[in-house]
Amino acid sequence: MLTGLDVLLLDTTQLKGRRVGLLSNSAGITRDVHRNVDALREAGVNLMALFSPEHGFGGAAVAGEVVFSSIDRTTGLPVYSLYGETKKPTKEMLSGLDVLLFDLQDVGVRFYTYTTTLAYALEACAENDVLLMVLDRPNPITGTIVEGPVLDPSYQSFIGHGAIPIRYATTIGELARYYAVETRGQGTALSTFLQVVNLRGWARSMWFDQTQLLWAAPSPNMPHAHTAVFYPGMGLAGEGASCSIGALTPLPFERIGAPWLDGDALANKMNALALAGVRFRATRFVPTAKQVAYADQVCNGVQLHVTDRVAFRPVTMALHLMQVIRGLCPDQWVWNARHFDLLMGNGETRTQLDAGVSVDDIVQSWRAGQHEFEARRQACLLYE
Repeated sequence: MLTGLDVLLLDTTQLKGRRVGLLSNSAGITRDVHRNVDALREAGVNLMALFSPEHGFGGAAVAGEVVFSSIDRTTGLPVYSLYGETKKPTKEMLSGLDVLLFDLQDVGVRFYTYTTTLAYALEACAENDVLLMVLDRPNPITGTIVEGPVLDPSYQSFIGHGAIPIRYATTIGELARYYAVETRGQGTALSTFLQVVNLRGWARSMWFDQTQLLWAAPSPNMPHAHTAVFYPGMGLAGEGASCSIGALTPLPFERIGAPWLDGDALANKMNALALAGVRFRATRFVPTAKQVAYADQVCNGVQLHVTDRVAFRPVTMALHLMQVIRGLCPDQWVWNARHFDLLMGNGETRTQLDAGVSVDDIVQSWRAGQHEFEARRQACLLYE
């Protein structure tokens, strides 16, 4: 199993004599755990500038924290932040570059902001006559399971870009190809400015732990590859309403709770639903980071235990979970309405939940959009 970075390092002659930038972070490692910056320089690549997404080049900034441009201490290269006042590479940042390498480990979820950073980088490269070379990495939650509604264009934001569902089941390289085809109004074909360095040895049905690659956390709340299994649903349930999802604790996105919840009642009601691939256990935890909900307060809630990750549908589970919590504690339930709608990619789902529409009916309403997306993405796939 080789990532796009590993494949490129086998032969860097196409970069000889070219001025190169690198958009990455601390998860950009080789198969044998060398930092991509160092490995590329050792291979003779003329790196001129570095670019960082949300969480910074070191991957330590918490979600939503502004990241400032800086200097890389090891190489002395400038690090241009794309998560501050500027989220799209500017003409000045790209000046003097022939190629921008994109090497980010994504988690296969639309509202993980690296997808938008990819789209912005592709547009900026096309506007400034720079080649975007995406060094592909595996989708940690497979390339087979599509889930969630396709984004409504009127809800496009930095946490949701392009006509894709919450789980889009492509690699980051395949997603780049999709963006290149789907983006309109650029005046020129974005695919002209895109090259993907393919993975070797990856199959669509693989989970990250089946790749034999080592996981490096791409953000503080994604410490393990299996965290990404929970994220598509628990990111919605926690960030869209008034609960803690264990952010910056040892089990981010695996627990949900609040001081006012009854964990035993919540576990019993969720288990009674007999949702595929998951069980719920009452638990208590204390968020300690000052940036998160209910810091230093005891939260009562549940821990999720996934028994079958192929059958588990985290987005569907999250809608059930929110419905049950709201039924148990209607006076304490508070929507983070605008944020939830942007995560969901529409304003309908929250309205449907408020109106008492069944989760099954809500999920069924997504089917047509999912089928249309799967048909459109087919030409952009690179792997079987």
